[in-house]
Order: sequence, then C-alpha cells, then structure tokens
Amino acid sequence: MDSGNLRSVNVGRIAEADWAGKLGRTAIDKRPVSGPVAVGPLGLDGDEQADKKNHGGHDQAVYAYAREELDWWAEQLGRPLRDGVFGENLTIEGFEVTRALLGERWRVGTTLLEVVSPRVPCAVFRNWLDEPAWVKRFTDEARTGAYLRVIEPGHLAAGDTVTVEYRPDHGIDLVSAFRASPQRDIALLRRILDIPGRAQEWERVFEKVQRQVSRTSEAG
Repeated sequence: MDSGNLRSVNVGRIAEADWAGKLGRTAIDKRPVSGPVAVGPLGLDGDEQADKKNHGGHDQAVYAYAREELDWWAEQLGRPLRDGVFGENLTIEGFEVTRALLGERWRVGTTLLEVVSPRVPCAVFRNWLDEPAWVKRFTDEARTGAYLRVIEPGHLAAGDTVTVEYRPDHGIDLVSAFRASPQRDIALLRRILDIPGRAQEWERVFEKVQRQVSRTSEAG
C-alpha cells in the first residue's frame, strides 16, 4: 500500500532498570501521547534513548512498527501488546512497514521520513518483553519494523496519513536487508552499499559478513 494511518505517537523517558544490561537504564517503554509532536533531526520531542552507542542518532531518529504485526505477535505470545510496547515511536496501521524499501520516503504530517534500516533485536528488548528465546524468534520472523531518518523536520500526530512520497527502484526491502547478514549474502550487501544515502552502519555489517565468509573459506 502507498498510504496508511498513524495510529499512535509514542515517546519514552530514560528510566533505571536492573534488567537493562550494563547501563542499567533504558527508554524502551514508549507511551502514546496526544496532539501534535515536533520531530527534529534526532527524533521526537520528549523522546529519549539511554544507549546512544546503539540507538538514536540521525539514522535511528524514529522507529516505526505496524499495528497488524503487533497483533500477530500478540496472538503468537498469547497476551495483548499495546501501542509502543516494542519501543516504537510510530504505530502505523494499514501499511506494510517491514516491506518498505531502503531509501523509501514517507510523508507523515509535515514531516518527511526516510527508511534507513531494519531493527536488530537486542538483550534489552528480550528482557523488556520477558519472552524466552525472543531474539531468535524475532530474528526468524524478520518482522523488523523500520528505523527512519528525518529528512524534513515538522510535526505529526495520531490520525495523520502516512504516504509514500518516493520509492526507489532497487527492490531491497527491510526483510531482505535484515536477512542479508545471517544468510551471509555478500552480493546483496554490496547492492545495499551502492544505495545513495544509505547508513554508514551497512559498511560495518558488510565487513563483518565478509570476515565470516573469509574464515569459512579458509577453514574449508
């Protein structure tokens, strides 16, 4: 689909948590807010990230997830999942978030956002949901949601339309990009590196996979 609905806008503040790894604090608990929210180059007004080494910044300014995928997970896990529980800033309905292409651009309110990368699950995400083998389950399903870069700052609010303003022709969606690393798909990673404006993080992923492939070849 080329458009969807912004169901909720979710923000969270840093809080102490003994289950949140070495940092001992996290802002994964995002809660819906009402009214227009300002969006700048580093994300939503009122939102925070505790682990700035691995979260936030221009290439992870905003995180979006589909309500339909939350509903799917709720059925699999046997419990309700509210908007924002995956730490997403934007809960979107009627729109296949995880099938978005790298470099795709969305107009939401007066804000223009660009799809940068899929979410890679971490231990804090696992501990927050308190689900056994969560990282593996999330990885196997590849229902990743989308990290977004802010191209044009502005305002957005629940009820806004999410409209695709630009879709590149390379055909690489978030699912394919996410699976490129565990599948050691060097050819696909090279294609990702050729995408104009792609995140620098992809260079690190490519180099890591290249080393893995090289070690496997040497061992064989």
